Amino acid sequence: MSRKNLFSVDKSLEKPERVMLVGVMLDADYAGSNERRQADFQTALAEAAELVKAAGGDLVQVETSKRDRAQTAYFVGSGKAEELAAAVKQHNIELAVFNHELTPTQERNLEKALQCRVLDRVGLILAIFAKRAQSQEGKLQVELAQLSHLSGRLVRGYGHLQSQKGGIGMKGPGETQLETDRRLIAQKIAALKKQLQEVKKQRATRRKSRQQGRLKTFAIVGYTNAGKSSLFNRLTKADVLAQDQLFATLDTTARRLFLSHEASVILSDTVGFVRDLPHKLVSAFSATLEETVLADVLLHVVDASNPECERQIDDVNEVLREIGAEHIPQLLVYNKIDLLPPNKRQAGIVRNAGGKAAAVYVSVAKAAGLPELREAMTEYALIENGQAV
Repeated sequence: MSRKNLFSVDKSLEKPERVMLVGVMLDADYAGSNERRQADFQTALAEAAELVKAAGGDLVQVETSKRDRAQTAYFVGSGKAEELAAAVKQHNIELAVFNHELTPTQERNLEKALQCRVLDRVGLILAIFAKRAQSQEGKLQVELAQLSHLSGRLVRGYGHLQSQKGGIGMKGPGETQLETDRRLIAQKIAALKKQLQEVKKQRATRRKSRQQGRLKTFAIVGYTNAGKSSLFNRLTKADVLAQDQLFATLDTTARRLFLSHEASVILSDTVGFVRDLPHKLVSAFSATLEETVLADVLLHVVDASNPECERQIDDVNEVLREIGAEHIPQLLVYNKIDLLPPNKRQAGIVRNAGGKAAAVYVSVAKAAGLPELREAMTEYALIENGQAV
């Protein structure tokens, strides 16, 4: 059977791909009044635009639509698919990103209809992870997640993608001819899982040695771009990459932290969470997320300046429930108070009715509230050690 090139991709990636973002407001995804639904939809769309930027794309067009439910063949209706095809042609779009999870059939049908590559939300996040993973463990986990996601897409008429090396989402296992064979994909997935099991054993050995030192572990969790790595760097004087972008860091880093003469702990920085974090990603990153599950205390970092911070807290807690970490004590750390109105910039500890530290307001950038944070962490460390505070 002849293989036909349906469209071309800039293989050199000397310039960013021209991207069209497509967002569809489905009834099942948004509740409340029309005003609330619209606000939530625009927030999700803005976050998707940031994800496109984080992947290295040039967002040149945004298309939206409303539907009761997703259409089986194209996700959007056939009429909307025609509109999108016209927009692709008009704006010279190279990649259409849908802020939803598409079935392999929908993705394939849309590529034929739009005459450009199509990536769904899962593929977009995986593309960012493939770009950012630095450690061997991170790369293994990304490759496993990519293969799991792409397996149904690479074996069903995707010959026109074989020779294309460039483009967002094309970095990684999707590049090689071998991966178009279902049997070889299954073998590769099995091999990756075996390698990750070895990584898990090594991590368990390191963790055991830390536990023998009787040091409690504090894991920093939170929505992506809330300032987790910046806080980690400020507290431990480490040099973990910290940038104002989604998913700047993927690999877990742990450091010993001296809090006081009574308490020292192990502090670990983890991958950021995001709304509707793909299940494939949670599963593939189990080795990294295990650091969160086995922590003694969670430092839940929140971007206090984000108007959607309460929703982001709920999104993080949802992921924590999914990985079985909802029972671990949490200390909320409201970061970026320097970006709040002057009358709301008060740093310090907020205590519950029982006098226990429930939250700390800080500005990592301005080093405000950090002594109070260390005080609250000391209290949690001593409580966890069974000592009175």
